[in-house]
Amino acid sequence: MRSQSRSIRTSDMALALSRRLVGQPAVIAAVVPFVDMYRARLTPEGQPAGVFLLLGPTGTGKTKTVEALADVLHGNPKKLLKVDCGEYQMEHEVAKLLGAPPGYLGHRETQPLLTQQKLSAATSESCDLAIVLFDEIEKAAPSLVRLLLGVLDKGTLRLGDSTLVNFEKTMIFLTSNLGARDMSHELRPEFGFESLAARLAPRAGAKQDGKLDRIGMAAVRKNFSPEFINRIDAVVTYQRLDSAALKAILNQQIEDLQAHIDRRLGEQAFRIEVPVRSRKFLLERGASAEYGARELKRTVQRYLIQPLAVMVAGGEIQPGAHKRAGGAIVRAELGACKRKLVLRNLGQRARAPAWEEGPAEESLIN
Repeated sequence: MRSQSRSIRTSDMALALSRRLVGQPAVIAAVVPFVDMYRARLTPEGQPAGVFLLLGPTGTGKTKTVEALADVLHGNPKKLLKVDCGEYQMEHEVAKLLGAPPGYLGHRETQPLLTQQKLSAATSESCDLAIVLFDEIEKAAPSLVRLLLGVLDKGTLRLGDSTLVNFEKTMIFLTSNLGARDMSHELRPEFGFESLAARLAPRAGAKQDGKLDRIGMAAVRKNFSPEFINRIDAVVTYQRLDSAALKAILNQQIEDLQAHIDRRLGEQAFRIEVPVRSRKFLLERGASAEYGARELKRTVQRYLIQPLAVMVAGGEIQPGAHKRAGGAIVRAELGACKRKLVLRNLGQRARAPAWEEGPAEESLIN
């Protein structure tokens, strides 16, 4: 069977990634060429197929990028090998990645994380390119960074039992929040004239984006050695999400919610409708320069998913409703005071409950 990574065209791959990763075209432009090199068998020997350091404020899509690529290549966003570097902050914890050498205590009990078998498990029948994610690399112990230095340089890793692991058919992603605090301050200054300018002109354009790049690289150079940085193929700084990107992400989250309802509820599945005014309400509540799309996700959970869960658990949606002509519809309407969303089951005459919150926060969408 031909590998999907060899059959999909560059334009199709970029389009597929852009549908999953909103508002970060520079990231897609950096990653796709390395996939092309791999499927053309032109990647350098003795090295991973690509090494990327992803920087930027929280909630801008760093981890989402890796999951989106796994989804495009393997058909599953979880088809990757993830190392949470926060679990390897102490030097002795790094041994869990390699396993204990023969003769040491726990040799047979400790199963290393970075094995050839687990790399193979991160591939699929359609694509043999494994994706490895080292999340929040700045939290890792120095010995883990030195370990990675050898992997990035030679494309191999020797385990505790002297087994050799080959990383030539992998793409390695390192995510980091280095410089994120300074980036957030650059985006939303708290004092002085810069704070006033940020409120009056929240979109600073390419000039501000260039500042984020410089802030990120300054933090990287301060925390990692030149030898380590030199083995990274691309350092990408994620830009803040503007109103158009947040709107697209909200639409995507609502579509994902509908798919989740259809997949998980079975006989109790229904259709959720969120009119334009209600979506604007969610954007005003969920837009955050500090937390990015994560705040929007929490807002959707608070105003849509949790109230829907109450309706389903309370039996307000009749079993088999989705099989009737037209199906049951639950609409999220903006309340008369414009400070709440009212969820109504249009398929029943019973009074639908309303969930009310406090005064609306100042809108962050212009």
